[in-house]
Amino acid sequence: MKLKSILAASLGAGISGFMKIPGGDAGWIWLGAGLALGVGGAAYIWRRMHPGYALRNRVVVIAGGSRGLGFAIATECLRQGARVALAGHDAERLAQAEARLSRLGQVRVHACDLRDPQSAAALIAGVHAAWGAVDVLINNAGVMMVGPWQAMTEADFAEAMAVHFWSPLWLTQAVLPQMIARGEGRIVNIVSIGGVVPMPRMLPYTASKFALAGLSDAWAAELRGTGVRVTSVFPWLMRTGSQTGARFKGDAPAEFAWFALGALPGVSQSARGAARGIVRAMRRGQSRLVLTLPANAAALARGIAPGMVNRGLAVMHALLPQDAGADQAPRSGADSFNAWTRRWLQPAIARAQAELNQSASSDARNEAEPMTSAADTKTG
Repeated sequence: MKLKSILAASLGAGISGFMKIPGGDAGWIWLGAGLALGVGGAAYIWRRMHPGYALRNRVVVIAGGSRGLGFAIATECLRQGARVALAGHDAERLAQAEARLSRLGQVRVHACDLRDPQSAAALIAGVHAAWGAVDVLINNAGVMMVGPWQAMTEADFAEAMAVHFWSPLWLTQAVLPQMIARGEGRIVNIVSIGGVVPMPRMLPYTASKFALAGLSDAWAAELRGTGVRVTSVFPWLMRTGSQTGARFKGDAPAEFAWFALGALPGVSQSARGAARGIVRAMRRGQSRLVLTLPANAAALARGIAPGMVNRGLAVMHALLPQDAGADQAPRSGADSFNAWTRRWLQPAIARAQAELNQSASSDARNEAEPMTSAADTKTG
């Protein structure tokens, strides 16, 4: 059904309601309701019928794509006919991802350190040499350090900025000239609800995600007339299994216990569902995507009443572990289970890991999700 037909039918329903119901006020209410439903329904159907930027034979680069959310996004892109290049630091994990995904289509893997500008440039050059110009860049790599602010070092902030801010900047700068010259392209930056609402106990993560959010939104504005669309994605807690790759300071088992609650259904969202929504938004050229109702509510509250939200976050912080051992070395989530988390949370984490090519090892440098249980924990 064409958009004009849908609008006409909806308008007709509204007018019909106006004519049948006595009393002008009731009639106008019916007319307004019919128009609103018609326009809303038409817009929804139009977007479904015209998803926008087709991915068949497009070259898609996913930084932080060997596991977790990146792996789910790669799966969705391959199912829509794209050629997908995965980048990350873990060569073994990339090889496993390639083996699992190659049945769906063409896959390349590139082991590199995304915190290094030369490696970022070499990644794009390598993909271009093999497949041609990059059509879609998805910046999904990330790291996560959890603990009290006293335990965080300048090096923790520098690493978070390198992965969450500088890496997307370098990769985007490498692909933008050719995208602009062709008059089309897509950039997707996986930010986090932690880039809208300042999460306590994750200061390096929060600061770097706020920086990425500003960069991504500003790019979306500046590039609007070029044919290149930039999508900023703000996910909620997500079931990716990456909790074991995060690093924890202070009372690591206690910090891990609250952080890992995001592995439970009902608290977090499905990575597969998130990936479908992200790819849809990217194809439409949508500038911002906030995933899940709780995330939208949190973002709205932060925008309307930031002081009230900050007071609520202060209460949350007061309820979290108050540990004096701020000088402890960081421990990975895999090394931070206690009897309770091992019994009640580990099975859910393990299921997500098996589905999304995650490693249960104690290697804390993973690939990257948004707020996998409040975070993303990886560079590759």
